[in-house]
Amino acid sequence: MSLDSAQLYLVAPARLTAGRLADLVGELAGAGVDLIQLREKDLEARDVLRAAEPVVSACRAAGIPFIINDRPDIALALGADGVHLGQNDLPVEVARRVCPEAIVGLSTHAPGEIDAVTRADVSYFAVGPVEATPTKPGRPAAGIDLIRYASRTTGSPWFAIGGINADNLDRVLEAGARRIVVVRAVTESRDPPAAAARLRSMLEGAP
Repeated sequence: MSLDSAQLYLVAPARLTAGRLADLVGELAGAGVDLIQLREKDLEARDVLRAAEPVVSACRAAGIPFIINDRPDIALALGADGVHLGQNDLPVEVARRVCPEAIVGLSTHAPGEIDAVTRADVSYFAVGPVEATPTKPGRPAAGIDLIRYASRTTGSPWFAIGGINADNLDRVLEAGARRIVVVRAVTESRDPPAAAARLRSMLEGAP
């Protein structure tokens, strides 16, 4: 799958409100999820490996890329499709040395970071958070204006991120986003595939 055509990117722990992520991957892919990132901030490396293995297998079976959060070494150990980095994680060039063929994504939170990332060797970048979110405690919302700024950039594909759900997605789309990352809108749903399908429908309906 080309990142150019990806629209809906799920970041999730190994266990969702509705059950194990690995058991839901096939249905999520069928509902329109294009990429899945495993995010387990509180686990040690070996425990992340254990948690990730069934998700990797499920993503391969579903034909969608599997991304690991923060850790190029874990991505390499798993044979993951990519790694997503924050501004304070390993530099992109180091991640490229560890995983030279992998998808490498990078978070951005300000116009200057967007300007810099368009010159970096990244596969995609994320822009936000649109709204303050408990998945990033202590990080203030970047707001909708940053989405508007990103929409005027060129280069790598980019995804809006941060508190996005079906209630505010129209506003994010009006600001120029055409790809989104979601977390709680799907992970906390009682029916994750249905939640994903609703978001995908809204994305595909954008002009």
